Amino acid sequence: MAESPNRTEFTTGMRMSTDPNSTIREFLTDCSDFQLFELTKFYRDRLEQAMEGGVDGVSSLLTYKRHFSGQEHRKITELTEKGNRADSSKLLLNLVMGKGSGARRVMWESFVNMRLGVPKLDKVLKEVQEHGFFRFDKMKATECLSEVPSQLKVVQQKHKETLRAQTETLRVNTILIKEKVKVFQLVDRYAELTVISAVRDRTLVEHELLARGRDHEEWREKHLRRELEKIRTDQLFHSSFSRKKSKSGSSAALSGVAGIGKTTLVQKIVHDWATGKIYPHFQFVFSFKFRDLNAINERINLRKLIQDQYPYFGNILRALWENPEVLLFIFDGLDEFKDRIDFADNRRNTEPQHRCTDPEDWCEMSDIVYSLIQHKLLPGCSVLVTSRPTALHLLEKAEISVWAEILGFVGEERKEYFNKFFEDQAVAAAVFKHVEENEILYTMSYNPSYCWILGLSLGPFFTQRDRKQQRVPRTITQLYSYYIYNILKNHGREIQNPRGVLLRMGEMAFTGVSEKKIVFRHKDLIKYYLQPSQFLSGFMMELLERDYSAQSVVYTFPHLTIQEFVAALAQFLNPDPGDILKLLREAHSKQDGRFEIFLRFVAGLSSPHTAGPLEEFLGKFLHQTICRVIDWVKEMVEGQIGNIQSVTGKRDILNTFHYLFESQNKGLARDTLGSVETLSFSGLTLTPIDCAVLSHVIGLCDTIKHLDLEYCNIQCEGLQRLGPILHKCRVLSCLEKDLHPLSPLTIDRSVLLPQVHLPSIISEWVRFILSPLGLQILTMITAPAHISSTNKHTDLCNHLMLHRLENNELGDSGVKLLSAALRNLECKIQKLWLVDNQFSSTGQEQLKSLQETSPRVSVDV
Repeated sequence: MAESPNRTEFTTGMRMSTDPNSTIREFLTDCSDFQLFELTKFYRDRLEQAMEGGVDGVSSLLTYKRHFSGQEHRKITELTEKGNRADSSKLLLNLVMGKGSGARRVMWESFVNMRLGVPKLDKVLKEVQEHGFFRFDKMKATECLSEVPSQLKVVQQKHKETLRAQTETLRVNTILIKEKVKVFQLVDRYAELTVISAVRDRTLVEHELLARGRDHEEWREKHLRRELEKIRTDQLFHSSFSRKKSKSGSSAALSGVAGIGKTTLVQKIVHDWATGKIYPHFQFVFSFKFRDLNAINERINLRKLIQDQYPYFGNILRALWENPEVLLFIFDGLDEFKDRIDFADNRRNTEPQHRCTDPEDWCEMSDIVYSLIQHKLLPGCSVLVTSRPTALHLLEKAEISVWAEILGFVGEERKEYFNKFFEDQAVAAAVFKHVEENEILYTMSYNPSYCWILGLSLGPFFTQRDRKQQRVPRTITQLYSYYIYNILKNHGREIQNPRGVLLRMGEMAFTGVSEKKIVFRHKDLIKYYLQPSQFLSGFMMELLERDYSAQSVVYTFPHLTIQEFVAALAQFLNPDPGDILKLLREAHSKQDGRFEIFLRFVAGLSSPHTAGPLEEFLGKFLHQTICRVIDWVKEMVEGQIGNIQSVTGKRDILNTFHYLFESQNKGLARDTLGSVETLSFSGLTLTPIDCAVLSHVIGLCDTIKHLDLEYCNIQCEGLQRLGPILHKCRVLSCLEKDLHPLSPLTIDRSVLLPQVHLPSIISEWVRFILSPLGLQILTMITAPAHISSTNKHTDLCNHLMLHRLENNELGDSGVKLLSAALRNLECKIQKLWLVDNQFSSTGQEQLKSLQETSPRVSVDV
C-alpha cells in the first residue's frame, strides 16, 4: 500500500493537545496500514517486553473485536497462567503481525488505554509521539548505503578475517604453573549477560562488591514495576532505543563495574560483526582499547591510528571517509584513559589546537575521540564507548543516543557460566549448588570476575578426593583464602621464602588500596624488593602496555578484591606489625569505602579456621596481630552498638556485624551482643547479604526485644535470609512503602514472630502467606513459642489470635485464601483486620458468609 504523502509534515509538526492520548490517537489514525505495520515491526522487541504485564487484557480485547479466535486466546492465556509471560507476549505479536491491519490498530489502541499502568508501554508511546517516523526513516536510509563499493570489497574481506581471528578465542587466566592461561573458543565459553537500556545516575563511591547488592535489589524492584528494558547488543545502533534525533550519527555508551564483562562483550560484538551475525549496515568496524591509546604520547591523526593497528588498509582509507554512515568505532575503557575528556568544555570547539574535523588532521588522541563522539569528525559515523560508572559523568554532555548498562548475570545466567567454566558437568552442578545455597557467595556471582574466583577456589573441593566438603568456604575471606592456597599449592615450590614475598607484595597492595591504585610498574616492584618470577606471576597479571616507541610491562592483580585480600594478609605476616590498631582505626575512619573490604578480610583472617590452609605454606600468623584484630573488632562493636540514631551510625554498626561474620568468632559475638535489647536499622537499605549477616549475628544473641527494620527494603529475599532467627525477636517492626514478591519463598515453619507490625503488604505477599507456594509469617501477634516444622501452612494460623492485613489490596481472590484457612476448626484467630482491601460486592458477600460460618472470628472491614 502506498505511503501517506503527508507523513513528513505530520511527524515534524504534530497538532498539540492537552490530552496526550488524543495526540497519539491522532498520529495512529493518520498512519497508513503500511506505516503501522512498519512501526510495529520497528518497536516489536520493546513491545514484547512492555506487554508482558498486560498480555491477557490485550488478547481479550482482540478476541472481543473478533481478530483472535477463542483457541488463539486460550493459547495465550495458558502461557500466562504457567508464568511464561514472555512467550505469551511473543505469541500475541506473532499472531497480530499475521493478521490484517485491523488487528494492529486494535492492539495499538489497547496500548494507549493501558499506558498509565505499564511504564514501558508509556515510554514507547511517548517516543512514537515525539519522533514519529524519524528514526525509522533514518534506519531505512542507512540500510540503503549497505552495498560495499567494489574497490573496498577485498579489504573488507581481509578486515573481517583479521577481526575474526583476533576475537574467536578467549584467554582465561588460571592458577596453574604449567598452564597459566587457557585458551577457549569464544562461542564455547561466552556466557550471556543482562544489559539494560538505562544507566543509574547514582555516583558509585562504595566498593563495587558492596554497592552491587543494593543496585541489584533496586533493579529488581524497578523490573517488577516494568520500568527497565533489556537491550541486546545488536540494538545499540539503528534501533528504537536511540533517544536523540540526529542526522550526524549515533553514539552509544555502555557502562559496567569492574570485571562485569565490558571488554569481553566488546570482543563478542566485534566477532559477531566479523562473522555476519549483527550490524550488516556497518561496512567497517574499528575497535580500540583506551589502555593501548595511553601509550600514544604525540599528536596523531585518525588515518595513522587505523593504519598502525590495521596496516592492510594502506591508502584506501580516503574511500571510507566518503560514507561515514557505514563506519563503527569502538573505544573500550574510558575510565582507563590517561587524558580527561570533558564534553562540557566548549574550548575544544573554539580553540584551533583542539579542533579535529578531518581524518588527516594531526591532533591529540583525546581530541580525536571527542570529535568522533560529538560527530564533528566524520559526521554520520557511529561510536561505542565503554566505561566504569566512575567515569560516566564525563559523558553527560556528550552526544549519546543510547545509554546502556551491563547488570551482569541474572537468574539462570549464573548457572550457565559455571556449566561453561567446568568441563565436568557434575562438578559444575555441585559448585553452583554450593554457591546458590550460600547467600553471600550467590550475591557475588552476578559478576563474571567473581564467578571466575569462585570457580578457581571452589572447584578443587569437588574434584579432589582429599578435600572434605564440609570445609568448603562459606565466607568471603574463606573463599579468597582458598584462592591463595591453591596458588601456593601450585607455585609454592618455586621459591624458598613465600612468606617474605607475600609480605612485600601485600605491602605494595596495601599502598595501592590506600591510593586507589591498581596498576603497578617495574619501579613499584623494585621499591618493594620484588622481581618478576613464576611465583609472582601466580598472583599478578603481566600486561603488555602498547607503546609506539617501545613496549613496557605493567602488573595488576586479577581483581581489586584479590589485591585487597593480599593487603590484609600482609598484616598477619609482618614480624613487626607496629601499631596495627592505629592502622585499622584510620582505615575505618575513611568515608569513601576504599578500605571496607580490606577490613572485612582482616577480621576474617583472625579466624584459625580461615587462616589454617594458608599457614601450611606461610607459617603461623603472628599471634599478637590476631589478638589486636579481635580487640579492634570488639572495640568497634561495643563503641557503635548504642549509636543507632543516625543513618551513619546504623551503617557503621552494620559494617561491624560484617566483621563479626567474617571472623566467625562465636565467643566474640556473644560477649559483645549477648545482652543487646534493641537493634534498629530503620531507613537503611539492607541487601540480601546484609540480611544473611544479620541472621548469623543475631543467631548468636540471647533474645532481641526489638528488631527495627522499618523501610529497609528487605523484600522477600531478605526476609527469607532473616527467617531462621526471627523467633528470637519479641517485637519486629517492618514497615515498607512498596513491597514486592521477588520469588516464591519457603521460610522454616518453626519460625514465629510474637509481634509483627507490617500494615502495608501488597496482595501477592498475602498469597505467599496462605498459599502452598510458601509461607511469609508477617503479622503474628501473641503467638506461642514453638510450632513444629512439620505442620502444614494452614496449621501456622492455628496459633494466631490477631491478624492485621489492612491496606493490602487483597481483592476477592484474597478472601478465598483467607476463607480456606479460617474454616479450619483448629484456627485460633479471633480478630482479623481487613480495612482497605478493595473488595467487590461479591467479596463483601463472601466475607459476610465467612463471619456467619465462623462466628468466633471478628472481621473488621
